[in-house]
Amino acid sequence: MKKLIVASNNEHKIKEIREILKDFNMEILSLKDVGIDIDIEENGTTFMENAAIKANTIFNIMSDYMVMADDTGLMVDALNGAPGVYSARFAGEHANFKKNNEKLLNLLRDVPFEKRTAKFVCAIVLIVDKDTVINVEGESKGYITDKYVGDSGFGYDPLFYVPEFDKTFAQMTSEQKNSISHRGNALQKLVEEMNKLKLI
Repeated sequence: MKKLIVASNNEHKIKEIREILKDFNMEILSLKDVGIDIDIEENGTTFMENAAIKANTIFNIMSDYMVMADDTGLMVDALNGAPGVYSARFAGEHANFKKNNEKLLNLLRDVPFEKRTAKFVCAIVLIVDKDTVINVEGESKGYITDKYVGDSGFGYDPLFYVPEFDKTFAQMTSEQKNSISHRGNALQKLVEEMNKLKLI
């Protein structure tokens, strides 16, 4: 069985990745699973740059494994694409989901629903070996609600409304969310690229 390290300790993210890739003969490991405790400075200006920084940092430590990293964020049109690469620390360096969501709601307080368009973006870098690197990106489009709706998911999920489902991400089952999410889309592209290289 192939072993893939995901350069993250975000349990929600690891769970989603494991669910989406469950049909493949692959063991998905977190940094914690392989005993790596490291703070990686994500100082890239794009999601792809940040994903590459994380993937390369971990691959330099664990070069016997395939290493995958993603960088994901929310881009709100009315805020000129913010929070973007700062999504995880939108309300400050040590912000949590709640503080980030509150800041977003405050900034959009007077913006009408039809102008609250947004998209989630997920950039993934997979380092197979020192000669083979795969880069993919996925998106999911929706609107920002004016209050929390739903109690599952994580991050901005309770505020991200998808018209096709008439639900926020936080109201969806994991299967529903994974079928249309930015991470689901990016991982589907990754699987296609891995198939081409006969990695799975």
